[in-house]
Amino acid sequence: MKVFSETKIVPSNAIDANGHVNNITYLQWCIDLAETHWFAKAPKEITEKYFWVVLEHHISYKNPAFEGEELVLSTWVTTAEGVKSERHYTITRKSDNTTLVTAHTLWCYVALDSQRPTRIPQEIRTLFL
Repeated sequence: MKVFSETKIVPSNAIDANGHVNNITYLQWCIDLAETHWFAKAPKEITEKYFWVVLEHHISYKNPAFEGEELVLSTWVTTAEGVKSERHYTITRKSDNTTLVTAHTLWCYVALDSQRPTRIPQEIRTLFL
C-alpha cells in the first residue's frame, strides 16, 4: 500500500454553526488530496491527457475537528481495474492520533480528448498500487 499524506491546520472558514469542521469540508479535503496525489505521482504527459471523475463517495464521520488543530490527511489506492479505481482516505488529529474521518471513493479514468472512460494503463497501476 502506497500511502500519500499531508498535514493541514484547520482554518476558521472550515468551521460550521456547530463550532466544528463542516461535514462537506472533509469531503472536499478528500477530493483535493486525491488530486494532489495524482499530480504529484503521475507524469505530466499523462495528467495533460487524462483525468478522474467521481462515481461514488462513502464517508464516515467519527469525531469532530476544531479550528487550529493540526490534521493528517492520508490516501491510498486499493484497486485499479478496467476504467475504475478505488481510493481510501483517513483524516486524523495529529496531537492524539484520533481518527476523525474514514472514506473511500470510486473514480473513473477519463480521456480528455474524447471525454470517455478509458482503461487504466499498467504504468498508472504501478505508480499507485
